[in-house]
Amino acid sequence: MDMLRGLILGCLILLGAPMAWASEVSAIAAAANIKFALDKIAADFTQDTGKRVRISYGSSGNFVAQLRHGAPFELFLSADDKYIYQLHKLGVTDSDGEVYAIGRLALAAPKRSPLVIDAELAGLKQLLEQGKLKRFAIANPEHAPYGERAKEVLQRLGLWQPLQAHLIYGENVSQAAQFALSGSTDGGIVALSLAMAPQFRAASHYVALPSEWHSPMNQRMVLTPKAGETAKAFYAYLSHPKARAIFTEFGFGLPLVSEGGDQ
Repeated sequence: MDMLRGLILGCLILLGAPMAWASEVSAIAAAANIKFALDKIAADFTQDTGKRVRISYGSSGNFVAQLRHGAPFELFLSADDKYIYQLHKLGVTDSDGEVYAIGRLALAAPKRSPLVIDAELAGLKQLLEQGKLKRFAIANPEHAPYGERAKEVLQRLGLWQPLQAHLIYGENVSQAAQFALSGSTDGGIVALSLAMAPQFRAASHYVALPSEWHSPMNQRMVLTPKAGETAKAFYAYLSHPKARAIFTEFGFGLPLVSEGGDQ
């Protein structure tokens, strides 16, 4: 009888193991611009802790709508702190979290594009004036922070209205980068972190744009009330030197000590 009980208990443990393991995989929502950096950080997190996270990437504005309607994300990494403040004000989160990185914009184009890359966008102006610009990509400014900032830059330089007939919107900045760097457009304004990623850099060229040309890109993260221990551990891990070094590798600025915890 004792042996039978042991066998039954062993079978229950084996059958329950996949369910227990699955429950340890935390659901994370993250802005598309941090995909390559965050994938690398998540891999290090799993290697260092044995814990796993499942990351969904998209536009910050769309994630806000999902979270307001009860999406089961445990941690949200936004491309703009205004979305975190909005969720906190609505009572969706218990705090307004903290800044994990500071984003930058880049002008980027495929290597065979006629668009000359320069930080002043003189090449873009020239191509536009010559009537040779076909399509130019940015993220949708209605709900993607990097699209909002790209619009600010173009408005500052007097290019927003002249470009209207040529603009192609990506649903998020990752899709805009695909449009800008795949050859389907002459180029675009995208996240520097994406332009620097090996997957894009091999077939394109880019230049960082002056950060003073647009409002700050303070990328803020926050835990939701659904957060479990794995999500909380990952949240803390994102402030550790190892994670911060990866953000720097992909062109991000870093928050001050007061925002980043124990740096």
